[in-house]
Amino acid sequence: MEYRTLPDDVSYARMTTDELRRAFLIEGLFRDGAVTMLGASADRAIVGGAVPKEGELALEAPPAIIAATTFLERREIGIANIGGPGSVVADGTRFPLRKGDILYLGRGLRDVRFASAGAGAPALMYFVSFPAHAPYPPALVRREDAEAATLGTVPGANRRTLRRYIHTGGARSCQLVMGITELDEGSVWNTMPPHTHVRRTEVYLYFNMPAEGMALHLMGKPQETRSIIVRDRQAVISPPWSLHAGAGTQAYAFVWAMGGENQEFADMDAAGVGELR
Repeated sequence: MEYRTLPDDVSYARMTTDELRRAFLIEGLFRDGAVTMLGASADRAIVGGAVPKEGELALEAPPAIIAATTFLERREIGIANIGGPGSVVADGTRFPLRKGDILYLGRGLRDVRFASAGAGAPALMYFVSFPAHAPYPPALVRREDAEAATLGTVPGANRRTLRRYIHTGGARSCQLVMGITELDEGSVWNTMPPHTHVRRTEVYLYFNMPAEGMALHLMGKPQETRSIIVRDRQAVISPPWSLHAGAGTQAYAFVWAMGGENQEFADMDAAGVGELR
């Protein structure tokens, strides 16, 4: 369990590669038989992973991050399964999750547990949580039921399918917005054009990458960018002042999650590729 106070939009420019990685990159989220999580100062986000191998794993309130009796006492959470089939049990109700499904759980639920199904590959439960001011009912959104949009072009190497799960037109929440983007074969660029949204923090989890693959995640101010090398199943915190975009060695997928002042997906300030430095 770790808590990070993120650097501001001035100090990041003087940071070394190792310092940038320690500040913004999240490694080691998926550990067999464990729940791992990290808290961040940006919008009080909590990012975590659970890999249930034998039996169930409980989602507990980490005292190093939050002062609460239960994790969802004053929070909400989105849970995406990027591994084998599994389930989440919330106050006695079991929600089965296949790869690509996302479950929303609202404020006030007391007992949350992760489980894998069968003897094959374990479930890989990735979650992002933000504070919540009101309870919303649990909602399981299947991959095939998510709101999908095809974006980008083949010549631009950014043809991709964006699926929205937790949003104003889908599973309702207080401030959490969450979805999954998958790039077409032959495309490598995500989030084009690059942009900022100063009213929200965003977290990216990159997955479906080969062991030898990588993504180059761009961050910083448009005229003073920095980059972070990201591997499979690693996440990056994108604070409100930072732009975000990235390119990989081949097609991949990523879970994106946002929390902050509003839930308007289009609330962003584009940074033209020609003005980046």
